[in-house]
Amino acid sequence: MPSSGWALQKAVFEALSTDVDLTALIGADKIFDDVPRNAEYPYVTFGLSQLRDWATGTETGQEHLFSLHVWSRENGRKEVYETMGLLRSVLHDAGLALEGYRLINLRYEFSEARRETDGETYRGLVRFRATTEPITG
Repeated sequence: MPSSGWALQKAVFEALSTDVDLTALIGADKIFDDVPRNAEYPYVTFGLSQLRDWATGTETGQEHLFSLHVWSRENGRKEVYETMGLLRSVLHDAGLALEGYRLINLRYEFSEARRETDGETYRGLVRFRATTEPITG
């Protein structure tokens, strides 16, 4: 069975990659775990991922905190804000299917947009919280 973190990332990737509105805005095949050299803007990357024990006295589970980054070179933050809004729309309260795990919930936590120090690139950060439990048979 894969780790719950990897199962969640795969499900998030699938949901984002198949969303028509998101791919219309940033383009197809623009969601990365490892950004290819010379990738064209805009694109979305997986950021920090944390796993915490979420077990009770009788149940096992994990809490996931993960972030997605939006990268843009458009003038201003409009493209970043629009992309962050779509990420939230696709993932908040989504009923994703995870291999070997049950997704209890998936919630948007916060987002921010800023200009990077190069003066040309804008980056958006969107953080989510999820809880999972193993499927036992």
